[in-house]
Formats: sequence, structure tokens, C-alpha cells
Amino acid sequence: MKRSHPFLKSCEAIFARQPGRWIKGVASAYIAYPIAQRREQRDVTSKLRELRHHYRLPKSQRMDIARGKLADIVAFAGHSVPYYRDLFATLKFDPAKLKADTAYLNDLPLLTKDIIREQGDRLLSSPLQGLRHYSCKTGGSTGLSTVIEYDQLAADYSSAVTLYCRESVGNTKRQPELHFACRFPDADYESWPTREDFKCFAMNRSNIFFDRLDDAGLEEIWQTLKARKPYMVHGHPSTIYALACYIERTQGKARAFDVFEPSGELLEPYQRDKIAQALQCRVVNRYGLAELGVMAYELDGKPGMRVLESEGWPESIPGEHGHELIFTGFRNRLMPLIRYQTGDLAEVEAGERGFVLNNVVGRIHDVVTLDGVDYATHTIQDMLDHRVGGIQEFQIDVRGGKPLLKIVPEGHVDPEHISAKVNQYWGTAFDLQFVGHSDFVRVGRHAKFRHVVTQ
Repeated sequence: MKRSHPFLKSCEAIFARQPGRWIKGVASAYIAYPIAQRREQRDVTSKLRELRHHYRLPKSQRMDIARGKLADIVAFAGHSVPYYRDLFATLKFDPAKLKADTAYLNDLPLLTKDIIREQGDRLLSSPLQGLRHYSCKTGGSTGLSTVIEYDQLAADYSSAVTLYCRESVGNTKRQPELHFACRFPDADYESWPTREDFKCFAMNRSNIFFDRLDDAGLEEIWQTLKARKPYMVHGHPSTIYALACYIERTQGKARAFDVFEPSGELLEPYQRDKIAQALQCRVVNRYGLAELGVMAYELDGKPGMRVLESEGWPESIPGEHGHELIFTGFRNRLMPLIRYQTGDLAEVEAGERGFVLNNVVGRIHDVVTLDGVDYATHTIQDMLDHRVGGIQEFQIDVRGGKPLLKIVPEGHVDPEHISAKVNQYWGTAFDLQFVGHSDFVRVGRHAKFRHVVTQ
């Protein structure tokens, strides 16, 4: 059946309003989701119950638990991970001392993306072969892209954290949510049903696929939002900000959803204000990264991003341009990240509710104009990763008259294949150049890598 079939459109309209909305939410939360968990051999629900219990505890008890987890994951890494085993031996580092004083963690050097890339399998506690695991590629906005390997337990906890945080702002599984996703030119979005449709039903969510941020694209997004009436919208701030500016220009202000949750890039204060005002919604900020998952959230809708100390230990180290944000993750025993340098700036404050992140400065996705159409960087990146393929890293230099796309190809890939694919999707919108990592332009503090060079 085609997704545009009148029957499916009628169902969409029915489930967007009461009582259909309530019926679908109950079926999703209490029937589809448990079935999906069993079929996928996952256990998120018990982790969610564990998190609910943890955050009902007094702060002092929660902090004691966090310190214990810190000592435990560092000890595990020193015993089971070759890189840390050699490092601890060289430094004569004793993880047991962390139980008495977490400041002892400062004796360990920071873990950077470069170290992860250089060490490779030496950062794994077990071989990947025959092990159920998930490979997650970082976005590359705070350094060259890196692949992080998650084990099943870490993946389940990451999902549970997301559910717990959203519950705190009213987005229970009975409430519908909508996720923004990249629209690929050669993908089939009309066929129904697909595996993704069943997944969305179990999660009580829907996807909106977009590839442009001009007026036509933004109007299509707005009409979809009005038709589906989600409780929460999850997407890049730059995308929703563009939508807010469009609505302000064309309608003044209008409402199609209740809560916006940003993802993938820094939510700037001016973006937050515009989104809340023009789209008449509540904005809840969060801090997450591919390497560790969601690590801080405006829980209960209160100002200030609370660090989820059940998931990791935060540090901020004063530097020339601000405080470097460092995290040690607790959950991922396949690839433990000890004192991981996120590449973002933030101050960690110990307050009445626990650790809070202040003055966060992080990853930003630019907008690139190609043949008169605005594309968000993450859209281009998704297409390069999932449709072109064979690309180790890329950078777009827009300082000249025509955007220059620099690509580092994987060693086994024919550059002509990449050229043909780029031409297929973007025509002559780019000048294409194959380079090495050393040929990328570095900007800002510490010659930082960015996917788009503007000056």
C-alpha cells in the first residue's frame, strides 16, 4: 500500500485527535512496545524503572552511588582494556583510591578522539566478532569523526535515559512524538508498512523527512506538523529555528506541538526564544553526544541542565577559551571512555539538585546554499554517509564563489565512484576535491575542525 493512500491519511487524522490519540498511545505503550522489546531481545523497561528509583533518592545517596560507579568503571577499564591496562601500569595508577577521593582521577590524562582513532581495538574490552554490539559514528563537529562501539547493556540504558528524561517533561509513551530525519533522493518513502513503521508504532512516534529549508520545504514541514499534532518534536535547533522564522514571517505565531527537544547541535539562546515565541511551545534543552548518549537534561522542565550522574561523571577544566567539558561514562563496558574530552565547553556546578551544566558552548551545524536551496550540514552529512559511502571525512569550503567539497576517501574506495554519486545527488553544485586529513582547514581555538569553513 502507498503511504499516500486515502485510508492511511484518514487513519492519521483519526489518531491525531481524541479519542484516537489516546487509543493509539495505550496500544503503543502497553502492547506494541513490550512485544518489540521481546522480539529485539532488549530490556529497556527494567532500566527505566531503575532510573526512576535512582532519581527519587536523596542527593547525598545518589552522589555516593555515582562515586562508586566511577571507581568501578575505572577499575574495570584498567583490568580489561589493553590501552588503560598499559596506561595505569605506566602511571602506577591505583583505581581503588577513587573510592576515597574522586580528585585522584586527575592523575589520568584526557581521552581524545585522536587517541581513540589511533588505539582502535586496544580500547575494547572484548573482540567484536560474535558479540552483539552497535557502532556509532560521531558527527565530527567537535573533531574528526570517530567510531564508538556500544554493548547491548549500554544501548539499553541509553534508551532508558531518553525515555526517563522525556517522561519528566510530560512526554510519556502514551504521548505522540515526531522526529526530524533526512530525506534521501533515492529512498522509497511511499511503501507501507515497513520495519520503520512498526518501530514508530511501538515508540508512538512518527518521522518527518526533509531535505530543504526554503519556503517550500518549511511549508511542507508545517503542514505535516499540523496534521499529526505531536506532543514533542525532536530535531536540530537550526531546523526548528528556520521553521520558527518562517512562521513568524508568514503567520506571526502559531502552535502545532507542545514541547521541542533539541538534538545534535547547540541550542543558542536566541534560537530558544524565537522557537518558544513563534511556535508557542515549551523548549527543553539537553546535552548529549554520540560517544555517551544523553548526559544532561532540563529535568521536570526546570532551568539548568542537570547532569545524569547515574550515567557518568562530569568534570570541567579551565582553559584559554573557557571550561573544557570532560565525561567518564559508566555504562559502556565494551569501550569505556575515561575522562573523555568532548570538545565542548561548559562549567560543571555542584548544586542542591546535583551537578548542573552552565554556559554550554558546543557543536553547531551550518547551512550551505546549493543552487539556491538551503541544506543543513547534517542533511549533507547523512547523504554522504548513507548514500554516497566510502568517505572517511569531508569538509565544505564556502569562502569562494562556489562551494568546494573536500573528501578523504576510504582506502579501498574508487574516487570515481564517489564523484559519480556526488554528481548524481547534487549535480554541479559542488567543486569536488579529494584530499588528505592534513589538507582540511582548521579554525578557532586549538585549530578546531569544522565541516563548513566560512572564513
